[in-house]
Amino acid sequence: MKKSLPLFLCAAALAVAGCNNEGDADTAAPAGNNGEAAGEGGEQTISASVDQNSKFFQAAKATGLDATLNGPGPYTILVPDDAAFTAAGTGPLSDPANTQNRAEITRILTYHILPGVILAEDISKAIDNNDGKTVLATMGGETLTATKEGDKIVLSDSAGKKATIGQADQKASNGVIHHVNAVLSPAPAGEAPADNG
Repeated sequence: MKKSLPLFLCAAALAVAGCNNEGDADTAAPAGNNGEAAGEGGEQTISASVDQNSKFFQAAKATGLDATLNGPGPYTILVPDDAAFTAAGTGPLSDPANTQNRAEITRILTYHILPGVILAEDISKAIDNNDGKTVLATMGGETLTATKEGDKIVLSDSAGKKATIGQADQKASNGVIHHVNAVLSPAPAGEAPADNG
């Protein structure tokens, strides 16, 4: 089964499609269809499919990631809703127009981007096949842990904060969008990620 590589092998992956390779089942994202599912989906890119007035899109636009999400991909995007951005407080995400916040916002947003097309069913199967949890490699070079609570897929960040996938599998021409109810955060820069399993 193909697995996604972390960013250190995919430094240019935001402009390149599908950084996938063989890997351990408990340390890499479940393989999706590298573009097949996207081709069956929407006619618009991820960038065009996301609500242009949403806080996620405004942050992506401020950092230039909107152009990446308009590119070939494929990508799997976890899009926090506006309430999640509000709940995130007064950090960098509260002022995406401030150029001093750009690097940290980019780190946070790329933590919500997975290489390849990973449908909710792929994540669910990987959780079931790996004793109740699986690890997803992000484009930011870190990982998220996926588990289930009932029939819902729950993602945990480096600090153990959780986000539940609500609307899943919104297909775009260059990937798929899953809507989540919280902003997840990578480990602080220069700090080893915590075991969030």
